[in-house]
Order: sequence, then C-alpha cells, then structure tokens
Amino acid sequence: MTVTLEVAEGVGTLRLDRPPMNALDVATQDRLKELAEEATRRADVRAVVIYGGEKVFAAGADIKEMQNMDHAAMIVRSRGLQDSFTAVARIPKPVVAAVAGYALGGGCELALCADFRIAADNAKLGQPEIQLGLIPGAGGTQRLPRLVGPSKAKDLIFTGRMVKADEALTIGLVDRVVPAADVYTEAHAWAARLARGPAIALRAAKEAVDTGLETDLETGLAVERNWFAGLFATEDRERGMRSFVEDGPGKAKFL
Repeated sequence: MTVTLEVAEGVGTLRLDRPPMNALDVATQDRLKELAEEATRRADVRAVVIYGGEKVFAAGADIKEMQNMDHAAMIVRSRGLQDSFTAVARIPKPVVAAVAGYALGGGCELALCADFRIAADNAKLGQPEIQLGLIPGAGGTQRLPRLVGPSKAKDLIFTGRMVKADEALTIGLVDRVVPAADVYTEAHAWAARLARGPAIALRAAKEAVDTGLETDLETGLAVERNWFAGLFATEDRERGMRSFVEDGPGKAKFL
C-alpha cells in the first residue's frame, strides 16, 4: 500500500510510503482519499498526523505518469486529484503535517491541507509546477495564498523556488521547526494532546474557522453562533463547565 492508516492513542497516522520520493501517482491519490474518509468516519481516530517518513514528505506528482496524459485525460483526472486533497482538508478533526525533507508540488499542497505544520530543520517546500509549464493543480493557488497571503504565494508559485524550513517559518508556511529526528514525535504529541480534548467542540472550531475563511464575515459569524449555541447540548460542555466550577480551569477530562 502506498498510504496506510495506523491508530494509536486516538491519533491516526496517514503514512505515505511510495519510495523513493513518495511521488503522488493516481493510485496514491485515490488511496489517500479513501483513508482520509476512513479517518473521518472512525470514532477511535480523534486527531490525524500526515507523515511521509524521515527522508521525504512527498516530492510532488508522478511526472512520468502525468507526461502521458493529454488534455482530455487531465480534464477527467484533475477533479480526482483535487478531491483526494480536499478529503484530507475536510477531515473534521485536528490534522497536523509532519514534514521532513522535500514537500514539493503536490507534497506542499498536501501539507497545506493540514491545520498545523511541523517541519524538520531539513525540510524544503515549494510549488515548482511553473517550471513544467503548469500551475499547482491540487489546491496550491487557493490554499497557499489563504495561508501566507497573496504576495508571498505568488512569489513561490511564479518562480517555482524552494524555501528552506527557516524561511517557511518566517512566511507562515509552517508553524514550528524541530530537529529532523523529532518531527514525527512532536507532531504525534501535538495531535495526541488534542485527541484528549472535546471532540465535538474541536470539530465545531475547525468548521467555524474554515467556513469563515471561505465566506463573508456575517455568514461566518452565523456559523460560529450556531455552533456555539449547539455545543450547550453536549456532555462535553457540561463536563467542562462543571470541572471549571469545581476544580478550576484546564482540568476537565473529556471522553
């Protein structure tokens, strides 16, 4: 299998495993979508880590496979490509990308689908599609400017240049930089911490933020308002408030 899902401590690890560079061919894209949807459904998965291994996150699409596709074939396949990444972005649980080595093209776009990105100090990220006479096709022209702003996104997309971990941190493309040996451990620890939190409230928070970024302020406020009120019907809200009153802040234990 080119992608696997392993679960421990409430954390599901989506592991890319297509040596040597985790090139994202059609089969890998489809498997990624399948397992992202499984992670969405499974109650024992409360947070997710995306990981490509110690040497490379994902070095992009399988160029040899794409070279043989004509316009008609890509009209059909481009939807499947985007859908596989969107399935990751729509996992209604906290998702962290553990990025070591190269995260280029589709690899960078996959990292963009996470809520949080922890990069190894050897990470290199970029959108080099322009060097192939193309543009990013798995969400890069949309998710990257929403994350780092249009000017910085255009710099990366127009030039196709790679950025090292330190610059990626400076521009907001990644959120933390750690030694390469620690990237998965740190990502799993972040996810495990959130896996112990109130699952419905975390889902609500993610949906409210993501929806708000895609719509106008008034609609975003309505989404927030509806979720906020709705959470008063949950056991987690009762447990959290009772713990606060009886034991003080930050001590609630959620199921």
